[in-house]
Amino acid sequence: MPQVNNTNLHIQVYSHGFKFPTGMSFLGPDDILIIEKNTGKVKEIKNGTVSGTVLDVNVANISERGLLGIAVSDKPKYVFLYYTETEGVDGGKVLGNRLYRYEYDNGKLINPKLLLDLPTIPGPSHNGGVLKIGPDKQSVYLVIGNLNYAQNETFITKTQNKKNGPPPDGRGGVLRITFDGGVVDKKGILGNEDPLNKYYSYGIRNSFGIGFDPLTGNLWDSENGRSTDDEINLVLPGFNSGWREIIGLSNMTPGFNRENLEDFGGKGVYRDPEFVWRDTVAPTSILFFDSDNLGTNYKDTLFVGSVKNGTIFNFELDKTRTHLVLSGPLQDKVAETNNETGGIIFGNNFGVITDLETGPDDNLYVLSNYKHEGTIFKLIPSNKNN
Repeated sequence: MPQVNNTNLHIQVYSHGFKFPTGMSFLGPDDILIIEKNTGKVKEIKNGTVSGTVLDVNVANISERGLLGIAVSDKPKYVFLYYTETEGVDGGKVLGNRLYRYEYDNGKLINPKLLLDLPTIPGPSHNGGVLKIGPDKQSVYLVIGNLNYAQNETFITKTQNKKNGPPPDGRGGVLRITFDGGVVDKKGILGNEDPLNKYYSYGIRNSFGIGFDPLTGNLWDSENGRSTDDEINLVLPGFNSGWREIIGLSNMTPGFNRENLEDFGGKGVYRDPEFVWRDTVAPTSILFFDSDNLGTNYKDTLFVGSVKNGTIFNFELDKTRTHLVLSGPLQDKVAETNNETGGIIFGNNFGVITDLETGPDDNLYVLSNYKHEGTIFKLIPSNKNN
């Protein structure tokens, strides 16, 4: 079973019995939608029990393709889904990495509207997929990786810091659009050409986690290195994460030169990560926990899920909310080995963690592929265990 380091907390199995879930969103108290990567199914969970399938879409499911992202807006009540769509059947002809908007009606998702149609080649990995509703409650953010095109010069665009490369095509960054699929700002952060005007940030190799700090509205992400240097980043508008020129800290990258980065006429700005794991942990979902239900020491802190050892990390932020509070061997923002991470580990053995959410009840929910079974764990104070 999973374990947490705080003996004042208790772990419950809230729900289980689904296949490789990749995301969850709350429709209301004790009402959750979860998505299954390989089946293309969206399932509804009421009071911890799967009540039915509200949608079944055709998806490619090799490697990291599939049904990959979900977000639910409040007003109006829309359900956004991102998936690698195929023709006719699961595993059929690939049509695109697509973002759709649906409406929820009596146990079904209806009225699909295509908002984004993004590339899938060369693939099949680094499709990203995590969705978040923006702080304005009128926009949706999507992170997408480089689709494995680092090895093929033909596919490397300016948003992957190839200055003489082809124009952006929707890959390698965080995109933001309105609920109708339009641009949030016609001028764009980096430029007004389509799809550059949809980019909020760029230079991202691969990511499975984005989240907003509710106290500042700032976006953060987790990013996955090639074989080392997994990252946590503060993602300000126009943020350049640096790939393919750099991953990890600039002072640890011999020969790195900021002049080699694409900055779109000075509108894009490179910034070093706020934290780096030199040994791969495969970070996934990130969550700013805006609740004191687990104790005041966790309120407004950052949780980060991972694949390796099913570990959940926990970080405090400084007074400016632009840096992490790091001490001891981590003061240099780098965990040289996993032996240095003891002070930031919240829990272990949660399986392949794919999502972290704060529930309407202000408790922490962990979605994972645990021992080959989709499982939602719920963390509560021990004195409220019943």
